[in-house]
Amino acid sequence: MKLDNAMTRAWAGMAARERRLLAGAGALVALALVWLVGVQPAWRTLRSAAAERAVLDAQWQAMQRMAAEAQTLRAAPPLAPGLALQALQQATGRLGPAARVTLQGDRAVLTFSGVQGDALLQWLAEARRGARAKPVEANLKGDDGGLSGTLIVSLGGRP
Repeated sequence: MKLDNAMTRAWAGMAARERRLLAGAGALVALALVWLVGVQPAWRTLRSAAAERAVLDAQWQAMQRMAAEAQTLRAAPPLAPGLALQALQQATGRLGPAARVTLQGDRAVLTFSGVQGDALLQWLAEARRGARAKPVEANLKGDDGGLSGTLIVSLGGRP
């Protein structure tokens, strides 16, 4: 109560010009606060929304393409083991002499060393499309020369 009375007395004791200046300063502070808290964040969001939407649309389209590819691969009948192995050996040839593929029942094992990650991804994509192979297990080690390890894929049956 004392503070309220003191403020009322101080206000009444001011000249009209001082009251107008103080009221103007208060209005300016209130306007700045409204801008900083209410308008500016919404303005930023509105400006960046179009770019974010374009990025999200591109991601959605990529996911739709991958879903369509997965459905196509799921619907494709399995290849004969000989044809699947031939397709895998063809893809493995692109990895160079540091990689070889062996058949173990309905699974193929790719053993490699010093292979770059992009090349391994391309091999896996080609194995999925060409041999209709499904990845089952991967044991990878990374070093300065690339990746080393084994990659097991299932041919024909479900993993």
